[in-house]
Amino acid sequence: MPQPYDSATKFLLDNPADWLPLVHRPVAEATPLNSDLSTITASADKLFRVHSEPPYVLHLELQSTYQTRMAERFMMYNVLIHYREQLPVLSVVVLLRPEADGTCMREPVRLHLPDESESYLRFRFEVVRLWEIPVEQILSGGIHTLPLAPLCRVSRSELPSVIERMRVRIGSEVSGNAEHLLWTATYLLMGMRYNPEEIEESLKGVRAMRESITYQAILNEGRTEGRAEGRTEGELRALLLFGKKRLGEPSALVLSELEGITTSEPLERMILRISEVESWSELLQEK
Repeated sequence: MPQPYDSATKFLLDNPADWLPLVHRPVAEATPLNSDLSTITASADKLFRVHSEPPYVLHLELQSTYQTRMAERFMMYNVLIHYREQLPVLSVVVLLRPEADGTCMREPVRLHLPDESESYLRFRFEVVRLWEIPVEQILSGGIHTLPLAPLCRVSRSELPSVIERMRVRIGSEVSGNAEHLLWTATYLLMGMRYNPEEIEESLKGVRAMRESITYQAILNEGRTEGRAEGRTEGELRALLLFGKKRLGEPSALVLSELEGITTSEPLERMILRISEVESWSELLQEK
């Protein structure tokens, strides 16, 4: 099931050059591939064709929770990707927090027939545990992995300086919607490790956060005090923020239809579906 941070992290996965060093691979030219494995109703997080010699497909999965059969799901993705692309596939799982770690993250998948000790199928994938990575590696890495910094090996006392270095880099390297999306991703991802008070204190000096977290502030206020109007406004702002990045500017007709939604549930469904559709009209079918 999609998680609230999925739309934000999909944006982070748009640039393969930033992710290759994180998964211990040389930087090379890479182009996004279709992540939709719809023949079996499955969709991987992100795929890239890496134009090295020889070429291969990088399959990235970001995980915040643990399930005992996750490794089998990654194997299924790997095999389907290989079948479709006819290239070797490197599957890398990025664990966002310790709660996502477990036995199946540490052992290859081995399938064997009854009464046979030799495996007829063995699948290995690589695991990146963010909390084990020195924060300096992320702070000096690609801009699209920068929002992962607060989840790395960093103490709470170091967090203010980490946020300040992020602010300097993001402010000097990107602007406009990309800047807002990076801070939105940071805000959402920090919720997996820090409480709301810590997040608010850490990010209050970041000017770009004023717009990117407005929908969250309205949403939380509406939930606390039971104001459905505040909830709906916050979710509409979030939907437009992420939707414009993936689907472009909505037409006047689409915008009018979105603004006519008076309850939060349809907007929540559409936010979770942004990364899976190709147009605003397709997204509106989720209402």
